[in-house]
Amino acid sequence: MQDRWRAQLKTFVDRQAEGRNVPAELTQNVWATLRNTAEAGRARGAMEFFLLTTSRDGGLPASLLVSLVPLGATPVDPQKYAAWLEVREPEGPSQRQVSVVDLPAGTAVRVLGATKLDVHTLMPGEVGYLTLSFSAPLMGMVGPMERLCDAMAGSLRWVL
Repeated sequence: MQDRWRAQLKTFVDRQAEGRNVPAELTQNVWATLRNTAEAGRARGAMEFFLLTTSRDGGLPASLLVSLVPLGATPVDPQKYAAWLEVREPEGPSQRQVSVVDLPAGTAVRVLGATKLDVHTLMPGEVGYLTLSFSAPLMGMVGPMERLCDAMAGSLRWVL
């Protein structure tokens, strides 16, 4: 419920920053990013929201939001869906890379940004795209974090 998850996310961020000399601005930015991710996901039909909890020895927060994007105005063909998403991406240095990749669950559209990785996989029966939205607001979506998220997306399988 919205009245509970906002407070829970705020508590999560505060506890992770506690005793680490984290600037208040950074804590606020992480809180805003997580809140906006949860709110946007809820508006898009999010089903699950996972947060990587950090330890006292310095782990970095990351999240995974799982949602369903129903077909409607959304193209069924992954190549056309990628083109459709690419048109909606902002121009300039913050532009994300949109590509089509083959995963065990089928052909997927991969959208890589500086701090986010979205993987859209067409669900069986063409009911919509299952979207895995990974976010790493502090570390960014590079190196080990990008490989970890790709591995998680690659583990998706349909059981029919």
